[in-house]
Amino acid sequence: MSTHTTSSASATRDEFQAGESLAVEAWRRLRQNKAAMGSLVLLIVLTIVCICGPWLLPWGLDDVDWNSFMTAPSSEGAHYFGTDANGRDLLVRTLYGGRISLSVALVATIVSLVIGVLYGAIAGYFGGRIDNLMMRFVDIMFSLPFMFMVILLMVVFGRNILLIYAAIGAVEWLDMARIVRGQVLSLKRKEFVEAATALGVKDTKIVTRHLIPNAIGPVIVYVTLTVPKVILLESFLSFLGLGVQEPLTSWGVLISEGQQMMESAPWMLIFPSVFLAVTLFCLNFLGDGLRDALDPKTR
Repeated sequence: MSTHTTSSASATRDEFQAGESLAVEAWRRLRQNKAAMGSLVLLIVLTIVCICGPWLLPWGLDDVDWNSFMTAPSSEGAHYFGTDANGRDLLVRTLYGGRISLSVALVATIVSLVIGVLYGAIAGYFGGRIDNLMMRFVDIMFSLPFMFMVILLMVVFGRNILLIYAAIGAVEWLDMARIVRGQVLSLKRKEFVEAATALGVKDTKIVTRHLIPNAIGPVIVYVTLTVPKVILLESFLSFLGLGVQEPLTSWGVLISEGQQMMESAPWMLIFPSVFLAVTLFCLNFLGDGLRDALDPKTR
């Protein structure tokens, strides 16, 4: 009887320990979502191809094939995606464009994540006048036209890819701050925060060790939705001629060039558009999967 009781208690303890890990449970639920897992695998493959692919191809970013101008996709000359109006290999340029688009999305998202999470957590935790002052600043930033800010940066500092990081990151953190503030406002009245306050834990530790980790679920979901938004913003800016400049390229630049040659060379528009669309679809499916996996109401 004692042995049976001990084994039952041990099993119960093991189940409790296994169930108390949010990360393990979220990963298990995410693996059950075939669309999200397929999107994650495809994103990893696409990223590896964009990073390593140009090294395996015989053409460089600005290499010109003087015998092939606006040629259709073929294995002749290793132009599998065809060439553009300047005789440059479109496959290589598409992969290089993926590097730029994905790097802009990654850096701008990290900037918005760091600034938005800290800003929103501080505003929500302290509340009162500090919260009102900080959120009024957010409202003022929201009222500024995004395109006007980008054009102003370009005029003052010149066209530079770092300005794209700064411009997009300076806008996207505003939504993140509002989301985190709302989460912190609902969490700071919880018992674990009151217990930490009663024990004399410093405000900085309460914010960084208690509030932010407990608000990380919605933040992760929003990050996966921010990445495709940032990619679209970069593509839109590049399409208007305000993005990356030669010799660099991005999917937005390639799509802008392709739409001008759409009738005579449709492959110049099709291939960059397919890469961009697949990336956006995968990120949205992954975001939906993470939302379901991290939602406490569905557990």
